Amino acid sequence: MMNTLIRALVVAAAPLVATAQTAWDLPTGYAVNTFHVQNLQQFADDVNKASAGKLKVTLHPGGSLYKANEIKRAVQSGQVPAGEMILSGSANENPLFGVDSIPFLATSYADAKRLYLASKPVQEKALLAQGMKALYSVPWPGQSLYSLKPINSPGDLAGSKMRAYNPATSRIAQLLKAQPVTIQLAELPQALATGAVQTFLTSSAGGIESKLYEQVKYFYPVNAWLPRNVTVVSQKAFDALDPATKEAVLKAAAAAEERGWALSERLDGEYVRDLGVKGMSISPVSAAVKKELEAVGATMTAEWLKSAGPEGKLILDAYMKQ
Repeated sequence: MMNTLIRALVVAAAPLVATAQTAWDLPTGYAVNTFHVQNLQQFADDVNKASAGKLKVTLHPGGSLYKANEIKRAVQSGQVPAGEMILSGSANENPLFGVDSIPFLATSYADAKRLYLASKPVQEKALLAQGMKALYSVPWPGQSLYSLKPINSPGDLAGSKMRAYNPATSRIAQLLKAQPVTIQLAELPQALATGAVQTFLTSSAGGIESKLYEQVKYFYPVNAWLPRNVTVVSQKAFDALDPATKEAVLKAAAAAEERGWALSERLDGEYVRDLGVKGMSISPVSAAVKKELEAVGATMTAEWLKSAGPEGKLILDAYMKQ
């Protein structure tokens, strides 16, 4: 009778084993209306469908699970299996993560793609050493200058409270003699409302998606650099998948990367036009401001090469040769 009972329990449990589902929570610090998060949701949907229910990816936008600056550490420490973050936000722990935020090094989508391909092997190796696998990476539109007041000369930037979101933007503020204030994009409208920020560099996408045009009047399309978000997964979590599910994840990631780059470039043009329609004053910076920004770029390129060492030189050499 005992053997019969055991066999019955095994048979009853078999369907549960066969339909066991792996669940990945995937946090991001960006709001649900941003194109990065919409692309990320499509990635999650594609994985859920292609894996035939074996892997369920649940997106947690807007810093609802972890704040933007906590996500990388959460994945790295195994608190969450996957996540999306801006890669240059981790440049303080490894300068190789910050190459895409060197001002005026790559100022177009074509150049940004070349820089990405040149840096990809080195950055993926660095992430792997921290227990993470890079799935895909997509850039924001070029970072441009927003200001509450007109910027006619470098002196108009000096002393202003300038929003920073990674080590590179903090350094830009310092070189421009501004005061860096660390504020994540989701918190920027509130910071503007309270006077905590007066100037900042961010994309046209940020201006539209966060409705910054409601508080900021002046937009200067300097297109200084195109920082990338990266979606990562714990290598341990990825290794636990069966081969077919791994293939489904990688295929969905490749599609998300291709789709995301095309979407970012298309939306950039639309967003800049929309900022003008929304009432922002759009104009190029003065020759004096442009010269000052280019000097900042030259200084920061030299500083980055010094901090990044031989691997950094390999990246820039590969970029220049493409």
